[in-house]
Amino acid sequence: MDGTVPVEPQKKHWLRRFAPLWGGQAFSLLGSSLVQFSLVWHLTVQTGSTAVLATATLVALLPQVLLGPFAGALVDRWDRRRVMIFADGAVALTTLGLVVLFLSGTVQIWHIYAAMFLRSLGGAFHWPAMQASTSLMVPQEHLSRLSGANQALQGMLNIASPPLGALLLSWLPIHWVLAIDLITAALAILPLLFIAIPRPVRSDSGEIVTPATVWRDVRSGFKYVTRWPGMLGILLMATVINFLLNPAFSFMPLLVTRHFNGGAAELGWLESGFGVGVIVGGLLLGVWGGFRRKIITTLAGLIGMGAGILAIGLASPAGYWLALGAMALTGLMNTMTNGPLFALLQTKVEPEMQGRVFTLVNSMAGAFAPLGMLIAAPVADWLGIQAWYVMGGLVCVVMGLLGFMVKAIVTIDEQNPGGSLVSPINVQPAAVVSN
Repeated sequence: MDGTVPVEPQKKHWLRRFAPLWGGQAFSLLGSSLVQFSLVWHLTVQTGSTAVLATATLVALLPQVLLGPFAGALVDRWDRRRVMIFADGAVALTTLGLVVLFLSGTVQIWHIYAAMFLRSLGGAFHWPAMQASTSLMVPQEHLSRLSGANQALQGMLNIASPPLGALLLSWLPIHWVLAIDLITAALAILPLLFIAIPRPVRSDSGEIVTPATVWRDVRSGFKYVTRWPGMLGILLMATVINFLLNPAFSFMPLLVTRHFNGGAAELGWLESGFGVGVIVGGLLLGVWGGFRRKIITTLAGLIGMGAGILAIGLASPAGYWLALGAMALTGLMNTMTNGPLFALLQTKVEPEMQGRVFTLVNSMAGAFAPLGMLIAAPVADWLGIQAWYVMGGLVCVVMGLLGFMVKAIVTIDEQNPGGSLVSPINVQPAAVVSN
């Protein structure tokens, strides 16, 4: 591919070209979900430590936060199809290493940390490449629908993966469960070998990639985001929210074992409850499409998500079923929060900037999440694990309400990325839809 393919997606037969790619990535996500559940449950059973779970989450966050912007800059310059192939392959090789270590009985906790770091690093390249490729292969009028379908897929994985992982772990040694990821990675790579992904035309496409050019690209992406007042305001909100919510959900296994006196099955049902909510939210978003102004749907979803998280934190030890319902509400509202926001980014941001912008948005939103993970374990041991859910839920509700009062945020649908107001985007409610 020479990088000169027109940016405008071909509307004829677009689904025929995109569906195999989307299906392959769905299988890859299933394998990754099984690996994630298996490793987290292994750490929970072996250590029962808040510090260990917090550290595991921290090492998985660092590549996204620290290296994500540089990965995004490279994704904007490289062939995105090849980036996804190599990223999927690298993640599979990392899993293979874990399989060998578990099979030989020599695995250590630091091996799992290292594997989580490397898998996250692969995701730091794969995620922006997939998101940026989507906007080049799918017509704009279908992006909101695709966003809903992606949310529904994530919901189905949240439903199926935890109980499937728990079931498989009760039948098989952990190394054979991890080995499933190797098969799903192959299913993800196979379509990429035959599907052409367009590349946006850049005036500097012939320029040699050096550390200086990558750093310049990162700076240009940073300026692009920070000069967009509405997005900058949303990112500041997201930074505070992620500071609290990342530790809260990393402690979910311990909330189940310590507070609800449950096991792997109860953890699986809670995560599946979240998935049910995500599916319902994705279907609702696909049929309804959300409010005409996407930010209204996002802010309303944020308030509802906060209410669900708050209910989880307030549930008594006998209130497991309340927590299960609250997890479903959280999943539904999570879809309403993120789906319209990603569709807004894909619609507003120029294709040649999307790799940088997506990763910068992700990195800036999670900038303080590592700090949250560092202080999470001692605070949770002091105040109790539920305290993180109560604080996180309250902050989500407050931030959602504040968003309606800040002009730069509530008018983001009418802004150019540069910040100036333009005519409102005439988005028709989506009828069917597409992490």
